[in-house]
Order: sequence, then C-alpha cells, then structure tokens
Amino acid sequence: MNARRRKCVFLDRDGIVNKAPPANGYVTRWDDFHLFPEFADVLRTVHDCGYAAVIVTNQRGVAQGLMTLVDVEEIHGNLRKLLSARYSLDLLDILFCPHEEGACECRKPAPGMLLEAARRHDIDLESSWMIGDSERDVAAGRAAGCRTILVSAGKTAVEPDVRVKDMRELRSRMRELLTGLPRGSREAERGI
Repeated sequence: MNARRRKCVFLDRDGIVNKAPPANGYVTRWDDFHLFPEFADVLRTVHDCGYAAVIVTNQRGVAQGLMTLVDVEEIHGNLRKLLSARYSLDLLDILFCPHEEGACECRKPAPGMLLEAARRHDIDLESSWMIGDSERDVAAGRAAGCRTILVSAGKTAVEPDVRVKDMRELRSRMRELLTGLPRGSREAERGI
C-alpha cells in the first residue's frame, strides 16, 4: 500500500447510519431520519483508527419520484451538521445513486460509488472496509476489493468477511476489526 493513500470505511446509510424505513419504504425527508445512537461511536472509532469515512447509499426513491435530488442533499447536509455539532465528527464524502435498478454502474451491488470515492479521494480499496446491512452492500464491497462487514442476524447467500448481529455488536467490535487487536489488549486500550 502506498503510505500516502487513504484507507476508508464505506458505510451504507439506511440500516447502518440511521434506522431503516419500513420494507420497500424510503427516508424522504429529514424528519424521518433517525440516527442510530451507536453510529457516532462507530464513526469515532473509524477516525481514531486512522480511517476516513464515506457513506455510499442507493436512493432509488429519486428515480421513483418519491423525493428529489434536493431532498437527498438536504438530508445529507443535515446529517453532516448533526455529526459536527453534536459529536465533533465528519465524513469525507457522501455518494448516492438516484437511479432505477439496472440503469447505471453506481447502484449497489455494482461498485461504482466506491470506485468513484477512491478516485476522488485517493483511497486504497484493498486496505478499506465496506459496512452494510444487505447482500448488495457486501457484493459492492467485494467487487471494489474491500473487506466487508454485514450487520444482520439473518441468513444470506453472500458471505461477508465479518458478520455482526446489530449496531451494538458492531460498536463493541469496531476497534478490534479495524486494528486486528483483540478487545482488552493494551494496544487496543491505548487506541492503536
């Protein structure tokens, strides 16, 4: 790995950053966006371990006319303000796919958003992780060359590198996963 290239944790949005809407639903406005309390801790650990953080999210509701590009940008702008004001945290970038299924190369499970982020921000994909709650997220991460974490207790056809049952378990294991150091070790306690 080139020492100057960034390592990154890519994060799906709905189901990882915020509570997912009901099946086949969409978060179409800020009032419906509910940040997971564990997410800020996960993001802080990502930064503490020397990783950048980028959200990559399918937002098909735009193609279906349920929301506009402006609506999505407003949600993401408010998310950034909330993370900064309340937690003193930031995101390197937020990329989203507004297209219908099969209409592009950016919609997960295609790796387009991860590849675009790598191009924009000089990210070393082999040293990076993709965290999501669906097989699409795992497939996109794998296709981009990242290691993958699936946040789901259910059975899936695609196996991630790591599976955790929920955001609480992800929060408790995040440092260990990013550093390779077991919880409770002196190095992990010092934040290495």
